Amino acid sequence: MENELVAEVVLSGALPEGPEGEALVRPIAEEAVAQVLGAKSEGAVSQLVVRGERIAITLTSTGARPHQALLSFVKRLQDRLGRSHRVGIRSLRALHYTVRFPLDPVPAQPIGLPIPHEIWYEGTTAVLTLSELDEEALRDNWIDRAVALVEEKARRQAYQGKEQYWALLKPAVVRPGSFREDPTEAMIRRGWVRNGPTKGKWFLGPRAAHVLRAMERLARREVLEPLGFSEVVQPHHDSFDILLRTGHLAGLPGEFYYVAEPRTRDPGAWERFTDLVKITRQVPTEELAKLVGPPSAVSCYAQCPTVYWWLSGRTIAEGSLPLKVYDRTAISNRYESGGRHGLERVDEFHRIEPVYLGTPEQLLALREELLARYTQVFDNVLELEWRTAWVTPFYLQQSGGVGVEDATERIQGTIDFEAYLPYRGSREESEWLEFQNLSIVGDKYTKAFTIRPQKGLLWSGCSGIGLERWTTAFLAQKGLDPEGWPSRFREIAGPPPPDPTFL
Repeated sequence: MENELVAEVVLSGALPEGPEGEALVRPIAEEAVAQVLGAKSEGAVSQLVVRGERIAITLTSTGARPHQALLSFVKRLQDRLGRSHRVGIRSLRALHYTVRFPLDPVPAQPIGLPIPHEIWYEGTTAVLTLSELDEEALRDNWIDRAVALVEEKARRQAYQGKEQYWALLKPAVVRPGSFREDPTEAMIRRGWVRNGPTKGKWFLGPRAAHVLRAMERLARREVLEPLGFSEVVQPHHDSFDILLRTGHLAGLPGEFYYVAEPRTRDPGAWERFTDLVKITRQVPTEELAKLVGPPSAVSCYAQCPTVYWWLSGRTIAEGSLPLKVYDRTAISNRYESGGRHGLERVDEFHRIEPVYLGTPEQLLALREELLARYTQVFDNVLELEWRTAWVTPFYLQQSGGVGVEDATERIQGTIDFEAYLPYRGSREESEWLEFQNLSIVGDKYTKAFTIRPQKGLLWSGCSGIGLERWTTAFLAQKGLDPEGWPSRFREIAGPPPPDPTFL
């Protein structure tokens, strides 16, 4: 990479202009470049001009970024000239910061950034210039993040429209059945469920709730408790800081429900709002907007980020590994836009999320134990027609973190469990329902949250158990009549409660 940084330093007092001022400043700049960038980066002070209170300086380098040398130069300048000339630093800014870096393939569509910039291409070399960066942006390393974002957007364009990597692991055992209805529609007709008061949500009546809670007991008794998982109870809201660390906020911001707090509880401040509600019998949204602050958190759709927060900055003793916990209290909320359908694709759902941390060897062994437990449940208790597949989503393939080549090793990545839904059509042509997953994600989150082992490597993983998905897969194959359900599930579920009668 080639770098050029054109910057301006504004002093609190004037220095001699011309050669005399340059003689004061240039040795300090060259010393900073030599010590910070080193000989391998070929750093240089290519231009330096002193004009009274202003110093114009241009730094170039290959490899290491010149802004680190600029920051060191400014600190040295203040230390030395402050003593000899009673001069301090008033401000620092990069007028232009240009980086040349390889980019293959070159994107077909223009790439934009949300900060002042220019970008063009010379063959397979991208030339990116950021303008008017203040000291905070330099210290916070915006330039490297901008380069990484350009590379990410170029990869995303290259992979646009590609499907996730998918390889069948365990084929399904065919289980013939007579039920062919959409289970959600069947439950609506029988009064088991009703569309919620807001979109993408459902009210589960006694019978539907009975099945869902039976699934929860089944997962805990047959999968989690035998494997030594301990329950935790976590907050329902995820802070922005947590989601910045996991990458969710940068990657999937359109899938969250955001949480905003009232600016005050003072009844006087809310008087106009309540008066309008009483008179108009409507919600004055413009007035409400004045009374709540900007979003400060999100309503979670996965429990694992807050588990990592709980462990952040801690060193886990060797005897506590593998650490195995699960949460079942936080209600998951995920904005699905127009993709909602029945109980299986909703904005609000219930899930148990097991999270596990340990050495790579421990997690690979745990994955086999979880697979065995899930197989026991799906084959012998629910008697489902299901299959497993190894998947690598396209966004992981293009990120360079886990690719198709890595997928053949099947160490880090995700196993999807898919159930046949008879109402959707034939086994060969219809879309199966992904109703369970099992992932090992390596050190992605342990590094992000600075979670350390007593010794060795520390990996993590999770296995979200979606109760609505389990319920849908089961009822789609077995129907709504308890008499047709497998005997072992009937034992766990117990007798169903009576449905209320409506006149």
